Parts: sequence; C-alpha cells; structure tokens
Amino acid sequence: MHTLILEPHGPVLLIRLNRPEALNALNQQLMQDLAHTLIVADADDAIRCIVLTGSDKAFAAGADVKEMQNLTYAEVASADLYGPPASIIARIRKPIIAAVSGYCLGGGCELAMLCDFILASDTARFGQPEVNLGIIAGMGGSQRLTKLIGKSKSMEMHLTGRMMDATEAERAGLVSRIIPMADLVTEALKTAATIAAKSQLAIKAAKESVNRALETPLSEGLLFERRAFHACFATEDQKEGMQAFLEKRPARFSDK
Repeated sequence: MHTLILEPHGPVLLIRLNRPEALNALNQQLMQDLAHTLIVADADDAIRCIVLTGSDKAFAAGADVKEMQNLTYAEVASADLYGPPASIIARIRKPIIAAVSGYCLGGGCELAMLCDFILASDTARFGQPEVNLGIIAGMGGSQRLTKLIGKSKSMEMHLTGRMMDATEAERAGLVSRIIPMADLVTEALKTAATIAAKSQLAIKAAKESVNRALETPLSEGLLFERRAFHACFATEDQKEGMQAFLEKRPARFSDK
C-alpha cells in the first residue's frame, strides 16, 4: 500500500500516513487502506497496540479537496463518503495512539479523534476549517470535538475555521500530552509498549468503559464499568496481577 508505511516494533505497530505530496490529505484510497490495515492488526495476536502518525509537517491536512471537488450530492450520499472507514476505525478494539505533528485539520483532526488519545508535538495545529470550503465536518468533527472540548470552543472552531496550537489543545482536553517534535514518535512508541505489556483483557475492558462515558448517561456508564470490573475477576490475569503486586514483582500476563 503506497498510502501507508507500516513499521513493526515488537508488539507495537507504527502506521505512517504516506501522502507527503498532499500533506497526507485523506483520500478514499488511504482511508480504505487504513481501515483494512487496522482490521488485520486487530485480529493479529502479536500486535498489542497501534501508533498512527504522519510527517513532521502534517499529520493530515484534511480530506482530499481535489478528489471531492466535483462530486455531487447523489454521489457522496450514495457512497456514504468517509462513513464506512471511519466506523471501522471507531470499532477497533486494540488501543490506537495518534502521534500528531504539524497540521491536523479537518478530516485529519477527525481521524486523530477516532484514535484513543492524542500525543502532540509542540508544532501541532488542530482545526475544523471545512466552513472555508462551503461544507462542514463529515467524519465526526462536530460531534467528537464538542464532547472533548465543550460546545463554546468547538462551535467557534467550526464556525470560524480557526486553528488552535498544541498548548491550547492540551488545555482544552483534546490532547493528552505535548512532546518535543524530535521525540514524538519515540515517546509514542514507548507509551504504546507500556500499554502492550498490560493484560489485553483489562486494556480492552478499560477502553470500552471509557468510551461508554461519551455515549451513555452516567448511570448506564457506571453499570457497564462495574460489570466489566466484575468480569475481570474471571481471568487468570487478575490473579497473576494481584499476586505479582503482593510479591513485589512484575506481572506476567497471559491474556487469559
């Protein structure tokens, strides 16, 4: 796949978006390739965490305007443009870390938000500037950004097209941490390796529980969390994790 570069790092898969001539703009081929790659990675027991990144200059500068320019309503509606791959990415059960440098705009910002959390370099710039093209976000931007940073700031960004830098993005809750650009991918891989060393049963339960907080009322989310917590006690990893803690040694998880 020429749209992606895959780099295995032990139990971590690093995926680099690879359309440098277009600042990694998301065309349909790239999104299809990415969805397929993530489905395969999700089913591969040797892969325990995924890092998604772009280049120093751009994570992804948006959806591919050249590809979209002459499409009609009937064409985009019939194809459900960008809907199917975005839904696939949202359903991946393994953790996905977005490592963002440079421009992360429009579809790029939406793709980063489809990941489980964002590590940003100090050069990162986030925005939903679709209004400048006479359209709106179409891959979850108006929904996920609002849930992550609140109505007022999200509304301003969607109505004006304003970008925010990494510092503002971290302060607003869009970004988990800011890392110097030269260290971003290394730190993302280190973070992914930490996740990969945990019980994957517990990791999946934690991911599903956190995501429920964005999708259900508090009472339903609390019940889901509690039942997932209870279910952990049916695993060998719970016994090993607690025994290792009491014996003051690293746990040896088996994902059972």
